[in-house]
Amino acid sequence: MSEATLTCTTYIRAADHQVWDALTDPAATSRWWGVRFETDWRPESSMTWSEETPRGTVRTAGPGQKVLEAERPRRLAYTWHVFTAEWAAAQGVDEALHDRLVHEGASRVTFTVDPAGGPVRLQLVHEFDVDGALRSMVGRGWPALLASLKSQLETGEPLADLDPSAADR
Repeated sequence: MSEATLTCTTYIRAADHQVWDALTDPAATSRWWGVRFETDWRPESSMTWSEETPRGTVRTAGPGQKVLEAERPRRLAYTWHVFTAEWAAAQGVDEALHDRLVHEGASRVTFTVDPAGGPVRLQLVHEFDVDGALRSMVGRGWPALLASLKSQLETGEPLADLDPSAADR
């Protein structure tokens, strides 16, 4: 992997375990992202994404969609979700873009949580097989999502005007 990589870093005034919980607890992720994960967070465990989209809730699961690393509260890695026809329809993704996404290959998301002696340093690294459509889509979405996560942890409220599906479009 690693033909293309997106890296985002933010600092959050919260404890490392609070950041971890915000990344893994379905109730928390649904607030700042609109996604609920169904998994036990053990390496090699499968993951199902339940995502709120402009056209309703869609669940995605598939071979290879799994937890890669889970070292509470420091490091979390998983494969990005599969691009099912149901997901594409719910997101309003046209057939040509859906086909490109399916053929770009797998990607990997890694979060590193570092207490850094003050605010927690949260780094996201999203690795892709190719620098294609998905890289462009999440390149716009991840910064907004991390801002929503930061807002939720620091103020108790995620960003209200954030489109939860922005990480995919």
